Amino acid sequence: MISVLIQVKLWRVCDPDQDQCSNAEVTLSPADGRLEVVLFHPAASGLLAVASVRGLQVWDVTRDAALTGKHTPVHSDRQPSLPDLVSQQEVRLWDSRKLSSSLSSLSLATSNACFFLRLLLFLHIHEADLSVSWSVSHCLTDLSTRGVALVPKLALDVSCCEVLRLLQLTDNFIVPISYQVPRKAGQDFHADLYPDTVGHTPAMTAEDWWKGENKQVLTSQRSEASSSSSPLSTPSSSADPSRSPSSTSGLSSGFLPSPSQSSRAIHSMLGPSSKFRHIQGAVLHRDTHITNLRGLHLTTPGECDGFCANGQRVAVPLAIAGGQIAVFERFIRPGSDPDPLIKKRIRSGPADYSSAGDDAKIRVWQIPKGGLTETLTEPECVLRGHTEKIYSIKFHPHASSLLASSSYDLTVRLWNLETGEEVKRLSGHQDQIFGMAWSPDGKLLATVCKDGKVRLYDPRKSTLPIQEGPGPEGHRGARVVWVCDGKYLLVSGFDSRSERQLYLFSAESLASGSVASVPADVSPSTLIPFYDPDTSVLILTGKGDTRVYTYEIVPEAPYFMECSSFHSSEPHKGLCFLPKTECDVRDVEVARAVRLGKTTIEPVAFRVPRVKKEFFQDDVFPETAVWWEASLTAAAWLSGSNGQHRKISLRPKDMTPVSEAPKEAPVKKYLPSSVYLEEKTDEQKKEELLSAMVAKLGNREDPLPQASYEGVDEDEWVSEELTTHTHTPQMIHDTL
Repeated sequence: MISVLIQVKLWRVCDPDQDQCSNAEVTLSPADGRLEVVLFHPAASGLLAVASVRGLQVWDVTRDAALTGKHTPVHSDRQPSLPDLVSQQEVRLWDSRKLSSSLSSLSLATSNACFFLRLLLFLHIHEADLSVSWSVSHCLTDLSTRGVALVPKLALDVSCCEVLRLLQLTDNFIVPISYQVPRKAGQDFHADLYPDTVGHTPAMTAEDWWKGENKQVLTSQRSEASSSSSPLSTPSSSADPSRSPSSTSGLSSGFLPSPSQSSRAIHSMLGPSSKFRHIQGAVLHRDTHITNLRGLHLTTPGECDGFCANGQRVAVPLAIAGGQIAVFERFIRPGSDPDPLIKKRIRSGPADYSSAGDDAKIRVWQIPKGGLTETLTEPECVLRGHTEKIYSIKFHPHASSLLASSSYDLTVRLWNLETGEEVKRLSGHQDQIFGMAWSPDGKLLATVCKDGKVRLYDPRKSTLPIQEGPGPEGHRGARVVWVCDGKYLLVSGFDSRSERQLYLFSAESLASGSVASVPADVSPSTLIPFYDPDTSVLILTGKGDTRVYTYEIVPEAPYFMECSSFHSSEPHKGLCFLPKTECDVRDVEVARAVRLGKTTIEPVAFRVPRVKKEFFQDDVFPETAVWWEASLTAAAWLSGSNGQHRKISLRPKDMTPVSEAPKEAPVKKYLPSSVYLEEKTDEQKKEELLSAMVAKLGNREDPLPQASYEGVDEDEWVSEELTTHTHTPQMIHDTL
């Protein structure tokens, strides 16, 4: 493995059953500027060619200095790189053993010519993005390719006529691509497909090559090499016939499972993977939808989440003068016309139990038990204090009737809804406040601001931030949410190029900047995050998007583990998640949301595929906090008390936890391929055919059916002669 920046670092790959060392065994410093390409010699051990922006160098990895080097002449004000030379169709061949700074043109031995020509051919294809003219098969993939590597010939599976295997590097995966020649299955070795191939043992040392020797690596017969095990080989004898690669040339229909040692080696190289990586999102049946919605206000400001929902109701803004919102009961009769429900609305402001608008006022509404029966025109109370448009409001996670609000007046204010008074005013922001979030324990409040700062407040101790650090560089918008039990802050925002980005900050040291970040895509809408503390799954989407991103957040590297995304056929106007009790745990549903479309409200389920669904999956369903219930009053919290949510189990009484499921002995699911490939003699085939026919017709020892019929006595039979004389023509006529 090689890491290229301005140094070349080399690691010795350990056996699969050994731990891979994280430190490089050899570090080379060419000191010739940015490095372009590195390539090992095909025959000599420890001999490495390094191409930089200034030229070529040949290194013996056991030494601290280059054996020799050749600098390319400068053709312009900028140093040409190797891709530049290729694009100019300028190919130069050097014999590295004869290079010196005074020589300008030298010949190159044939083996070394192939060495450099292969390098340039690869660069030419890479830069121009062309297909080679002698290509005999094409492989189309859904993922963008970041790189391709060729698996050695000795690792191919000759039993299924595999002639080539590539490893495709994408943004998040390494995908094996197998090419096979269609041949009749059997035990014969196809020598025409597998000539003798180059072996593993180097032909000479770097010192021998430097002295002028030219030796070739010894070849190995592929039929013999295939019998030896290889970490990358996939012997067909252990393969599932239904998953074996396709018999046609090109991309195979499936890939054979790798040995366990190879799996451990790959896992150690790629790092941990999420158990939610195959999470699936699906829109539920149409009977659960609220349809035929008209008059919705779909162009809400960027700071608005679009709509609100809980386990009982959904509130959506209406495109009606006065800022009205409609409140729908989620459990309405399927197929009913929701238009009459539009009349059950609240005047002024897009929110659920409280609303904030452009008039710098916060209105608090109380939805009666059983839902709205008439239009509400008067709020329970109106909170006044902000001098500019209110940007966002957040209820306290534990204290009842405690609300935080941010405004264009650059302040964050805390309100006691029981008294209708402002109880705290937080300052310190220099620009528009994009978002804010309470910590899981309710002690701290985090904000992200347009001035490029992330701030942390302890409202009961100080009105100024207790921590401050660099945030997203973009100025389009941002959101913040607490993750990993309140140890980290996740911010979704934009970078300096206005590309959507996710940042992770340590709550203990905001000043040190983000500990990790991942790019999302390019879109004008801000990604709105939802975090499930039970599973540590983060789900994000933006208004007007068709894609819902999913990550598992872990408190150590790599921090972000990307999972499968959910794609919708039409852009949605918002996504709001429901309490965990709404999930169908029997179907391993870890999250449920409602999706707002142009004229519909649709529930979306996020499920984790599991085999033993008859058991309760307690590894993904721990006891969940009842966060929708308050644990203390606003006055108690302001006086210094801290609450804690009670927890409940989601396990149905008739389900056994999967951790307590009886252990099953491993069963060999498929017979080895030798059973299917074994050639049988004609006698064996006849015997199998006869046995199958006998089994279908019945036991050969059973008597024939006519043996059980009853006959007549011998004296009842009439002789042929008597019968002939007694049947006269008249008798026959009478009979007819």
